[in-house]
Formats: sequence, C-alpha cells, structure tokens
Amino acid sequence: MGILYVVPTPIGNLEDITLRALRILREASLIAAEDTRTSRVLTRHFDIATPMTSYHEHNKLSKLDQILSALATGDVALISDAGTPGISDPGSELIREAIARGYDVVPLPGASAITAALVGSGMLMDRFLFLGFLPRKASALKALLGQLANEPGTIIAYESPYRLTDSLQAIAEVLGGGRAVCVAREISKKFEQFYRGSAGEACDYFLRENPRGEVTLLIAGAPPTESRWPDEQVIVALNERISAGESLSAAAKALAKEAGWSKSDVYQLGIKKD
Repeated sequence: MGILYVVPTPIGNLEDITLRALRILREASLIAAEDTRTSRVLTRHFDIATPMTSYHEHNKLSKLDQILSALATGDVALISDAGTPGISDPGSELIREAIARGYDVVPLPGASAITAALVGSGMLMDRFLFLGFLPRKASALKALLGQLANEPGTIIAYESPYRLTDSLQAIAEVLGGGRAVCVAREISKKFEQFYRGSAGEACDYFLRENPRGEVTLLIAGAPPTESRWPDEQVIVALNERISAGESLSAAAKALAKEAGWSKSDVYQLGIKKD
C-alpha cells in the first residue's frame, strides 16, 4: 500500500523547492499534477522522469479512482501548479478520499502564498482567517465583508488582478476607506510587490497601475472598540435619525462606527424592528 505525499512546489522562484520534495518526486511511482504542462517545466528543470497524470477541477471525478488505484501499488506525489496542494484546488478532495480509504497521507512543508503574504504584510500574524477566493458577485462580496467587519484577525484571500480594484472598493465601502490592506502580488517572482496602505489608497493606486499576475489580498483585523452598544441603544438612535428624515441606509452608516457595529448589522437591525 502506497503513501499519498502532498508536495508543495515553488510559487515563483524554482529555488524555493525543498530537497525532500525533489526526492519524493523522483521516488514516487506517479505524480498527480493540476496542470501537466506547468508541472513539466519543474520536472524538466530538475531532471525528474516520474510518470505524470493530470488531476484538476474538470477531470477530478474521472481521475480519482485511477490515482487511488495507483496508490494500491506505489507512492503518489500530489502537486498543484504552485504552492501547497489542497488550498483552493481539487487536491483537497483527493486527500480526503485517500484518508477515508485508509491510505497514509504525508504532507511536506513548503511554499505557500498565504504564509509568505502574511509575514510580508506586517499585519497581525498570530491570528488570521483564510477565505480562499473572494466571491465574484458584488452583493455576495459585500455581504461577506459585512459578516467579517468585527473580525479581529488578519483576513487573507486570493483575488484575480482583474477584480482587485472592485474588491478594494467594496472593502472601502463596507469596512471603511481607512482600513489597512496589503496587496501581495507575484510573490517570489521577478516583479514581486507588497503594496501596504489603506483600502482607499490601494484602490486609487491600482486603478492607475493596472495590476497583473497572482494576487493575495490581506485586510487588517478590526480595531478594538472600547464598547459595543446594546441592541436597544442602537434602535433608539436609529429611530431618532430616521424620524429626523435620514434613510435607513444613511442612518446605519452614520451609527456603525459610533456604536461599534458594522453598517450591515445596524441596517439588518433596522429592518427587523420594522
């Protein structure tokens, strides 16, 4: 019975691969790769001749049994295009199924955009929340940000460079333009960049600069508040503002910071009282 090795691969510079990873890739009977074309650049560079098969989002159902069958007679090395397999890719399903069928799963430490971006951001590092890829729809993204408005830990997510400015605008709108962010771009590559600033500043910057490449977005945790108003106090203040002619949306926005609530939570409270 073989072992499923989870092998991190470089996220940029090929020198980031470990000696142990190279040995496992050479000794395994099969490499399961997210994209064989990308992975062959790596194996050719290091003269690795191990047979390789593809395993990605679009063929995972048909390939799962094939890879598990290979585990019955030898070791399999699971790799992704870059970084640690299983993080926001179909490798997680293969890992779970291998465990369910009684195979040993051995993860190797190595390259990860999450940890590299976190330590390079300068933000809080002893507590963080990883979201994977952010929602594509603006409404879903704003709803998610509203739920996390009071999260004290650093928030980490993957983002497309084509949606980065939209996401930064949403952050500024929901969490405030002054909320600190870090855009870690092209980590470990030639044009690596860590942009650190407020959400508003970052949005303006990347609207001008047209970002490219792989992006990891970090959002600073919510600043500690001295006190959070109870529901009853928020309702009274909300009623006063609405009675004075403010809309529910405007009143919620004005009260949020003062009450220690997120705008979305104040708004929802206003809807419920009606």
